[in-house]
Amino acid sequence: MSNDKCAETCTTSAPITPIQEPPPNGVPRVHMPDRSQIDPRPRELEFLLPEWHTARIVWGYVIGLNLSDLYAQIKAFEGSEGRTPIAPEILLALWLYATLDGVGSAREVARLTEESDAYRWICGGVSVNYHTLADFRSQSGETFSQLLTDSLASLMSVGVVDLESVAQDGIRVRASAGAASFRTKVTLEELLEIAHKRVQDLKQELHDDPGACNRRKQAAMLRAVTEREARIEAALARLPELAEIKERQGEKPESARASTTDADATVMKMGDGGFRPAYNIEFSGDTKSMAITGVDVVTTGSDMAQMAPMVAQVVTRCGRAPKNWLVDGGFVAHDQIDAVSGLTMVIAPVPKPKAAAKDKKAVADIQTTTELKLKTPDDRYRRKPTDSPAVGDWRERMDTDEARELYKKRAATAECINAQARNRGLQQLPVRGLVKVKAVARLFALAHNLMVTLRLAPQLLGIGTGLSAMPAMAT
Repeated sequence: MSNDKCAETCTTSAPITPIQEPPPNGVPRVHMPDRSQIDPRPRELEFLLPEWHTARIVWGYVIGLNLSDLYAQIKAFEGSEGRTPIAPEILLALWLYATLDGVGSAREVARLTEESDAYRWICGGVSVNYHTLADFRSQSGETFSQLLTDSLASLMSVGVVDLESVAQDGIRVRASAGAASFRTKVTLEELLEIAHKRVQDLKQELHDDPGACNRRKQAAMLRAVTEREARIEAALARLPELAEIKERQGEKPESARASTTDADATVMKMGDGGFRPAYNIEFSGDTKSMAITGVDVVTTGSDMAQMAPMVAQVVTRCGRAPKNWLVDGGFVAHDQIDAVSGLTMVIAPVPKPKAAAKDKKAVADIQTTTELKLKTPDDRYRRKPTDSPAVGDWRERMDTDEARELYKKRAATAECINAQARNRGLQQLPVRGLVKVKAVARLFALAHNLMVTLRLAPQLLGIGTGLSAMPAMAT
């Protein structure tokens, strides 16, 4: 049969129905969908979401914030010319809701503002593009930090955060850079020379033929090459720091490599044992409420020097230091314990002596002989002649049942905060550069504390007080 006859037969034949025995009472009559008809029911955006929807909670939180810093950057005023910018409340609410929704891409958020009812409701008819969203997040890091401080002040005012104990831990997050982008100094210098020559050539082309029809394309090419040149220069500027780290590790300094994609990214050992470009994001959290009290981003994979800076940050944010500071063995350094002495009490495991750890037979003998265990005290808890008063106190303190019981709260707090960040999309960073990564980390902390407020102090959001259209919600 020819194709034409086949098409004619398929067009004129009766609809195909499943082969089945007709029921004894006749063929059933049902309603089937007709999706070719036009829906005659236009709806207001206000009725797109139920009253308890998270987007409404986020908006109710945002409109109560002090955004004077963001409004101070707006140059359009009533009665003057110029394009009217998007309200900062809309952009902040979009990013907070997207963070809770596990969305980190500005392009994806922009797409959802056209397709998702929740994002459309937040926009309220205002058109948002991904450039505006990306710029807002990258440039608002300091504002996010101040809003985090304000959220802690609110939670402390109602007794939710008491700073009795604070736990700190780091989470290594994959950077937006490939392993192949890391180059040595010799290669970086060669690439910089090539990029510099390409920039000069493009500038000369634009100068020689300014009226060319492809001027816009040439300008875009020049912008791309100039940005690459700047990234290579940034990678060269960071090489001395990486070379110093290599030297401390006993490796050759000339083997240090920096990324031409993200100069601030560092190859770190990840949780699965592999090595990938990443950032180390530090969170500290109140053990009572699970609220995040501090956030920082460092470009080293070690937590060894991160305790004192985080304690200082929490003191600045909250006005006082926590009574207890809970960290794991990766943070334990004698200079760090000395730095925070007088501010807080460090609760961290005392590492076993290296010599004892290597002598497996001696350790086995101690573990199998109950009498010897009782008679032989653990030397690591003894104050040593070289210890400072703070380090000696820490050793003796960790030999008590009270300190061991208190240390159990560390994992329950710090690991939970890290896990929630992972669940909200903090698997790989969507931005490049330390400044932008800090903005993303602070946004995660702000979204986290919003959920803590909803759970433990909903009255701060106006829920159940008559200040909001949302009904009272169970905590």
